[in-house]
Amino acid sequence: MKYNTLSGHGHSSVELDDWIRDRIRPEEIEKYMPDGRCFIDAASIEKDLADNVRPDPFRVRDILEKSLSIQTLSPEETACLLHVEDADFRVEMEAAAAEVKQRVYDNRIVTFAPLYLGNYCVNDCAYCGFRKSNRQEKRRVLTMEEITRETEVLAGRIGHKRLIVVYGEHPMTGVEYMVESLKTIASVEVKTRKGTGRIRRANINAAPLSIAELKRLHSAGIGTYQVFQETYHRPTYEDVHPRGTIKGDYLWRLTCMHRSLEAGADDVGLGVLFGLYDWKFEVMGLLAHARELEDKFGIGPHTISFPRLEPAGNTPFIERAPYRVGDDDFRRLVTVIRLAVPYTGMILTARENEAVRRSILPLGCTQMDASTRIGLGGYTDDNGRQRKDRQQFLLGDTRSLDAVIRELAESGTITSFCTAGYRCGRTGKRIMDLLRTGKEGEFCKLNAVLTFREWLDDFASPDTAAAGQALIERELNEVSRKMPAFYPQFSEYYSRIGRGERDLYF
Repeated sequence: MKYNTLSGHGHSSVELDDWIRDRIRPEEIEKYMPDGRCFIDAASIEKDLADNVRPDPFRVRDILEKSLSIQTLSPEETACLLHVEDADFRVEMEAAAAEVKQRVYDNRIVTFAPLYLGNYCVNDCAYCGFRKSNRQEKRRVLTMEEITRETEVLAGRIGHKRLIVVYGEHPMTGVEYMVESLKTIASVEVKTRKGTGRIRRANINAAPLSIAELKRLHSAGIGTYQVFQETYHRPTYEDVHPRGTIKGDYLWRLTCMHRSLEAGADDVGLGVLFGLYDWKFEVMGLLAHARELEDKFGIGPHTISFPRLEPAGNTPFIERAPYRVGDDDFRRLVTVIRLAVPYTGMILTARENEAVRRSILPLGCTQMDASTRIGLGGYTDDNGRQRKDRQQFLLGDTRSLDAVIRELAESGTITSFCTAGYRCGRTGKRIMDLLRTGKEGEFCKLNAVLTFREWLDDFASPDTAAAGQALIERELNEVSRKMPAFYPQFSEYYSRIGRGERDLYF
């Protein structure tokens, strides 16, 4: 196939240049820019930030009430929260953020694993270990056989049900490769202790694509399409993404979610790499992007991610980055994102160390990865050692999924492996409406218990099984008390899962 002949050692530079030149479609940018106006208005963001530096306490409490009613905040309201310095008010904000999460998502955390399939890239981002000028990076692209083996470990040994599949921007991992790799992942089924394991949802983190390519991915069964803008501050964006590269085009990246939703994607995910520019500006950029999608498509972001700059092999830019975000400001930005876009899922990644994740999780996060390996072939090679020459960046938390689930269970948080909503059509605008009203949580509570039972039976260590069983007893009592109409069928499903059946859901 063509993607196996282009790049790296012995590639055709002419073919590669042609591929790069044809990527950006100006007409697929301009259609989303009425009168040439960009929805990220830096001057307006700066004005909102400047006008709200001394937030009135009564106004802050009114804003928190609006967030608790699961309404997206305005730019002015978000700027107000970003400037809260008073310690007591910050405690109130954090309590409100936790309550928003509880109202929309209950006591559930969704877990996933990233699966990197290649580290070739035509871009040269200053902060990235995969940048094309990094000659110390050992390049490869996983074959379908290698993808199968990685998936067998993830689904059959660790117990993951959902992945975020990560692709570089390069013809070797172009749309043909994406489609085939997604089909390969979906085809893997592995025998477990009592049942079978497989990946039920594969989200992707990829480069911006054209509408035609996105339609192909949609037909292949893509989950959430995730693209991070990295930074919404255009001068900074252009400084760290060299001119002449595909990623150097700010607007092509900025409009990729518009194209995805137009192409039929059910869900999209936004993100910023915090540390490239001022964190308050970036939060305002995320809000502007979410509001733009709500306005144009009636669907906001299914998830928002907030990774911080982390060390990467042979990448000195990170050491001198002037806007690195400390732990206290990180706590603040996570709190404000939860309050500003109250319906969205929030992804806390293993870039952060164990202590930071333990501290940040209660502020409204809904998803986290575990047993994470981001080196190519890292799940099959199970020694767990991080390799700077094979990773995009270094991880802070490499704990096993079993250990993470045990800690969550002991804190009263149930790990959900549910993917039922996506397969029942509870996606897009429908899921947004259900999340805003809290109704989706009823289905998710039932499915969380069922999928947690599956995981405990198939994968849990004895200590984790004991902690999980204690939590499940409390969850069963809650379902019986709060959802009596569902309980008979729920109880039947629960018993069938105990006998080895899998993937029963509401």
